[in-house]
Amino acid sequence: MRIAMIAAMAHDRVIGKDNQMPWHLPEDLRHFKQMTLGKPVVMGRKTFESIGRPLPGRHNIVISRQSDYAPEGVTRVSSFKEAVEAAGNCEELVVIGGGQLYREILPQADTLYLTEIDLQVEGDTRFPEWDDGSWQQIHEESGHSVNGLDFRFINMVRKC
Repeated sequence: MRIAMIAAMAHDRVIGKDNQMPWHLPEDLRHFKQMTLGKPVVMGRKTFESIGRPLPGRHNIVISRQSDYAPEGVTRVSSFKEAVEAAGNCEELVVIGGGQLYREILPQADTLYLTEIDLQVEGDTRFPEWDDGSWQQIHEESGHSVNGLDFRFINMVRKC
């Protein structure tokens, strides 16, 4: 099973503020859906609560240490190891946040699906730094959003 991580980030790797994304980028939402539909998605409890509902068309796996946490429509597990087991026999599992989970899983990740947004914004959550020497970029696509923001979709795979 391939472990992928998907994230949108502004300058300084900002991915969130107050458990929300501090921008609205419709093109990235479509990209996120395209990259995750039909796949198991793994997220932390705070990320799930910020989304507010299970994502349709995906096996939603939420990591929480709260044993009584049982939102409808998701599989709750207490560790990433349990998340991998819950995902079953799939080609790719996609980690969708938040910051703490990204930091924990980055050393194990095989693929990064990143959206870099040309935006300087305040944030309290950042995507972890990665070693460029360990990753190979395999795709890049630039765009200009309907709301005026420039962005890039970047796919990277871990070098052998």
